[in-house]
Amino acid sequence: MENNHTEVTPTGNLFRNRVFLAIIMSGLFLQVGIWVRNFAVLLFVMEQTNGDAFAVSMISVAEFAPIFIFSFIGGTFADRWAPKKTMVWCDILSALSIFVVLITLIFGTWKIVFFATLISAILSQFSQPSGMKLFKMHLSADQVQAAMSVYQTVFAVFMVLGPIIGTFVFQSFGIDVSIAVTGIAFLLSAGALAFLPKDRPMEEAGESTLLQEMKSGIKYVLGKKELSLLGLCFMAAGLGIGFINPLSIFLVTEQLNLPKENLQWLLMVNGVGMIIGGAAAMIFAKNVPPQRLLVFGMLVNGLGIAVMGLSTNLWITLIAEFFNGLMMPCIQIGINTLILQKTEEAFIGRVNGILSPLFAGSMVITMSVAGVLKEKFSLVTTFETSAVLFIIGLLFIMPIYNQKQQSKPEILNSK
Repeated sequence: MENNHTEVTPTGNLFRNRVFLAIIMSGLFLQVGIWVRNFAVLLFVMEQTNGDAFAVSMISVAEFAPIFIFSFIGGTFADRWAPKKTMVWCDILSALSIFVVLITLIFGTWKIVFFATLISAILSQFSQPSGMKLFKMHLSADQVQAAMSVYQTVFAVFMVLGPIIGTFVFQSFGIDVSIAVTGIAFLLSAGALAFLPKDRPMEEAGESTLLQEMKSGIKYVLGKKELSLLGLCFMAAGLGIGFINPLSIFLVTEQLNLPKENLQWLLMVNGVGMIIGGAAAMIFAKNVPPQRLLVFGMLVNGLGIAVMGLSTNLWITLIAEFFNGLMMPCIQIGINTLILQKTEEAFIGRVNGILSPLFAGSMVITMSVAGVLKEKFSLVTTFETSAVLFIIGLLFIMPIYNQKQQSKPEILNSK
C-alpha cells in the first residue's frame, strides 16, 4: 500500500536531495534564531536582575522543562501528523509567539522574555521528531549517517559562532531587535521547509487512543535490544555530563588557578574540536557503523574527562577538552543514526520522545547534586565519577558493537 505514495527518490549525491537541503537550511535559520534568543534573554535578565542566580537559572528551566513534559507527547503526535505540515506550523507558531512576546515587552513587563524560550522549546518537541521522520522517509540507508554528520556539524559551528552572534546582536541593538531577529529567523526556517515535497497521506490512527499509542511506543523500545541498550547508554552519558556541566568554571579557578575569564578558551577549543569532528565524521560516515562511532566517542570522552579532572596544566586541559569536542559528534551522530536505522518509520517520533527525556532527565539529576558532591568530596572526585559513567555507558553498547551495518532501511510491518 505504501508503494503507491509519491516520494523523493534518494539520489547518490546527498547534497542534491531536496529533503536534506530543506532541513539543513531550516536548521541554519533556527540556529541563528535560537542563539540570538538565548544570549539576548540571558544578558537581558542579567541586566534587569543584577545577576540574580534564581532568575538566570529559570532560563534553563524554560529551555529544559519542555523536554520532560512534552517530548514523549510531541513524539507521539509526530507519528500521527504529517511531518512537513507539523514542522512548518511549529516554526510559524514559534515566530508568532516571539512577536507577541516582543509587543508585550515594549508595552508591558520584561518578565515575558521567559516565554520566548518556553513556547519555542515546547514546539520543538513536536517539530524535531518530524524532521527525523523525514530523513527516514526520504534518505537511503547509506545516506542517513552522512546526513546526520552534516546536521551535527551545523550544530557544532553554532557552538562556536552562536554566542558571538547572540552577544553582538544584543549589545549592538538591544532586546527588542534581538527578539525580532529571532522571530524572523523562525519564519525563514518555515520558508525553507516549504520546499519539502508534499506530505504523503498518513495512515489512519484507527481506534487507538493517544495513551495506547504512547504505551505501544514504550513496548516497542523495550522489545528492541538496540534501542533498550541505547536508552541505558543515554542515561549513563546524561548522568556523566550533568556532573561536569556546572563545574567547568571551577576547573579553571581551582584546578588551574586561573581567572574565571579563561573558561572561554576551554569552550572555544571544545567548539573547534566539534567542528573538526563533525567534518571528519562526514568523510568516514559510510565506512564506520554508528555503534562503533558511539563506543569510540564515549571511550575518548571518558578518558578526556578523567584527564581534565586530574590536570593542573592549562595545555593538558585544553588538549583533553579539544578531544572531547572532537568526539562529541561521533556520539551524537552514532545515537541519531542508530535510532533511524533501528526504528520503523511509524515509531520514529515515540522512540525519540522516550530517549530524549532519559538523557535530559539524567543530566538534570546530576546537575542538581554536582555542587554538593564537589563540596563533600572534591572537584577531582566529581570529574572522575563522570568519566566512569561514560565508560559504563559504552559497556551498554558493546553487545551490538560487531553488529553489521544494515544495507536497507527497516520496512514497516503492515497490519
